[in-house]
Amino acid sequence: MDDLSPLFERNAKWAENTRRSDPDFFAKLAALQNPKYLWIGCSDSRVPANQITGLKPGEVFVHRNVANVVVHTDLNCLSVVQYAIDVLGVKHIMVVGHYGCGGVLAAMEGNTLGLIDNWLRHIQDVRDRHQATLDALPDSEARWRALCELNVIEQVRNLARTTLVGDAWRRGQALSLHGWVYGLDNGLLRDLHISLSTQSHMETVYRQALAIR
Repeated sequence: MDDLSPLFERNAKWAENTRRSDPDFFAKLAALQNPKYLWIGCSDSRVPANQITGLKPGEVFVHRNVANVVVHTDLNCLSVVQYAIDVLGVKHIMVVGHYGCGGVLAAMEGNTLGLIDNWLRHIQDVRDRHQATLDALPDSEARWRALCELNVIEQVRNLARTTLVGDAWRRGQALSLHGWVYGLDNGLLRDLHISLSTQSHMETVYRQALAIR
């Protein structure tokens, strides 16, 4: 079995350094969780929400899964969304994909990986829906990047169509949804121009985002 003691050692050093720089850090952190944001992102270890956004622990609520998918039957994701909206009262939910996503690549190429193939089927549905757009691109790298973007746009639309978000909007709760993509090569977030705060213009915003991405 691998020795995990270095992780505990690094944890102890981190905790000590944090206390030195901010003696009240852990007391404040333990007292309250009051984030304004919910980040729905990919499980990829190279995409840490807090570091990318420059936010401290407690400032962003996070849900992650392979390829940042929002599925209406995924009770894990929906439970996080419900808690974020109804209990934490977040103001913004960001669905954040990233270029170089292995899940998106596997879905695009139709690779057989086992159980996860069932999950990737959701991304293959996105691929099939936009096959003409992808086929018009010059090479596989461009298609991969485009599918990462298209997947985010589709997942924001899926999120907007959940009963949880719809109920929040109907009762007048201030809540906005956003679709972003992160560049592993430069560390920058890119706005995909799909931001929604009501269902009334959802399809218009969705079509515009597809057109300008």
